[in-house]
Amino acid sequence: MNLKKLIPELVSRLEDTGFDKDPKKIQSASIPQIKSGADLYIIAPKASGKSTAIVMGVIQQLKAPFEEAPRAIIMVATKEKAFELEEQFEILGKHTELRTFTVFDQGVIQYQKDMIFEGLDILIGTPKRLHELVKVDGVRLANLKMFVVDDLDSFTLVQYPLIYHVADSIPKSQFIMVANSWTSLR
Repeated sequence: MNLKKLIPELVSRLEDTGFDKDPKKIQSASIPQIKSGADLYIIAPKASGKSTAIVMGVIQQLKAPFEEAPRAIIMVATKEKAFELEEQFEILGKHTELRTFTVFDQGVIQYQKDMIFEGLDILIGTPKRLHELVKVDGVRLANLKMFVVDDLDSFTLVQYPLIYHVADSIPKSQFIMVANSWTSLR
């Protein structure tokens, strides 16, 4: 992957934050595929740069704020992972002004709905809360371009049906699933 093929705002942040000029192998392989809009499974060992590839790919696809409805939903197994991803988006997407928001099970659902309707580009959340929000029309899915499930291996058996319910509610979108190995996918 050549940094020159990324939007200038992302390249600028990568350089400002001291990001390695030579992307990891999984990033070089997956970011062009994410940019193309293809559905994909990203399978790579733990700590190989998968989550950063997702963040970079989503920023590259969305580029700048647009309207109010989310254009990317990223589902993660835990609240902690959701906040880690949100922090990565804040760091790498600073110059793009993309708006992110994190939802999780213990939060007040009405507050979360209100924040979503105020306008955002990237919604990050846990399966149960995303499912609840979709079920009560708390998330407009009309402009959704990307649905990402990160660290699929860390989801519990109880969370898998929620992934399917949310995915089935999405009219048309790029689907990206990320895991550490094929054997961990159920």
